[in-house]
Amino acid sequence: MDAYDVAIVGAGPGGLAAAIKAKELGLSFVVLEKGESILQGIIDTYPGGKKVYPTIPKGASEIFPSPDLEPANEPVEVYVDKVRNNLAAHDIDVRLGEDAHELIQEEKRFQVVTSQGSYTCASVILAFGKSIPRDLGIYGEATHVRRRLDDPDQFIGNASLVIGGGNAAADIVAALSRAKRTAEDGSSVYWAHRRGQFRVDKEVARDLGEEILLGGNIRILHEAIPRIGEMDANGVNRLLIGIHDVEVADGIRVHRGLSFPMQHVIACIGMQGPAAVFEKLGLELITSDKITGKKPKSGKQGARFIMLDSQLQTSTEGIYAIGAAISPAYASVDDVGSLARSKHSDLIYSAASDGIKVVEAIAERRNV
Repeated sequence: MDAYDVAIVGAGPGGLAAAIKAKELGLSFVVLEKGESILQGIIDTYPGGKKVYPTIPKGASEIFPSPDLEPANEPVEVYVDKVRNNLAAHDIDVRLGEDAHELIQEEKRFQVVTSQGSYTCASVILAFGKSIPRDLGIYGEATHVRRRLDDPDQFIGNASLVIGGGNAAADIVAALSRAKRTAEDGSSVYWAHRRGQFRVDKEVARDLGEEILLGGNIRILHEAIPRIGEMDANGVNRLLIGIHDVEVADGIRVHRGLSFPMQHVIACIGMQGPAAVFEKLGLELITSDKITGKKPKSGKQGARFIMLDSQLQTSTEGIYAIGAAISPAYASVDDVGSLARSKHSDLIYSAASDGIKVVEAIAERRNV
């Protein structure tokens, strides 16, 4: 098809509010979500059963900006199902597993390049939240990997790989080992870290040691580095992880590694803030000292903020940023170029309000 009016990156409250408003205003759009579900950020941060509340920022209207996204003091599972049903009622489709890698500007259009394809659009809304999983840094097309353990039973009968050297990874290793041992499954749980030493709390180490003593089949891989994401001859997405390199004559290197199906891999390698993603996409950031005029403390760098105008448009015309991605603050630029630090609350209400505001601005520009 022709270019979309807008590509929405992220299916959190801000991205979904933008999609609902775009549908209402007759804009063509596509919603791209890297996770396995809508509202993935909320699912990942809310423990099961925790209630979601319609918190309203101080001084804001009591009317929730998008009724389809308004929480009702309900458990997170109920809230997500409700929003999913509301999207279906609006006939709004979300493309899951679409990790946006690159933004390419072509005259007055953009190409949003994802892990699954490429989308041409006139405008882009960045609604990807504030806690972005770190990139594995692997080459190849098969780069999508699990970031959490939902159901240990899905790993029964197959060797599993957990990547990461901290507490979260250790907890998952222990949970997988326990599930396999209980099921009398002899397949291994491999625990890999790119460094030579794991760093976990005493309590976590104690639980892991207990699991090993009880017969858990856990194999440790030190200095193991993810290398390549590829598809094998059977069409299975796999991750090749390097475990040993040896230099030989004439610059030749012998490489030894292990290859795991991506569906049996979990990566617990931490999060990065949105600033790194904005920078990767080529958007202008500014340090706090440029806004306040005050130098950061010795040995420290000033915080970096995305620059946005009054319509939440970035320094690149046609690209907007909303929601948690611009919380707790951003650098606002007025019509004469003056800078100020603008606070921004990380709430469902605020994200939904942002999404509606930006789509209205896009529709107005299109109709001029």
